[in-house]
Amino acid sequence: MKNRFTMVVAVHLFLIKDKQILLSRRFNTGYQDGNYSLPAGHVDANESCLEAIIRETREEIGLDLQKENLKFAHVVHRFEDRESIDFFFSCEKWEGEPKNMEENKCDDLYWFPINQLPGNTVSYIRKCIEKYLQKEKYSELGF
Repeated sequence: MKNRFTMVVAVHLFLIKDKQILLSRRFNTGYQDGNYSLPAGHVDANESCLEAIIRETREEIGLDLQKENLKFAHVVHRFEDRESIDFFFSCEKWEGEPKNMEENKCDDLYWFPINQLPGNTVSYIRKCIEKYLQKEKYSELGF
């Protein structure tokens, strides 16, 4: 019997306030260091995408999100160095202020106008934010 193909599944958060989006600058990770990305991470075994983004948000920026405040925003099937599926959720309601909980992986958290992202934004993140603003729910990159 042939082994089934498996794929990395990740989740990302569009935390939005006053037409601004929270971005985190990657640091010391070995992937896209010095570039802005989003609070994000891989989905663990036996974990739903919503559970994963709630966990990752708590771990990375110290916010406890509620499932009812998360909205599905976009999904991208992409191929870079490997094939992956990335789910994006938006959130406009939470309590508290985001703070950098992973200073060994992130050296800046900053609110940027959602339609004026910094030049050093990870390219697939930029494209997915653009798709979100265009209200497109699905995209493919790298194929």
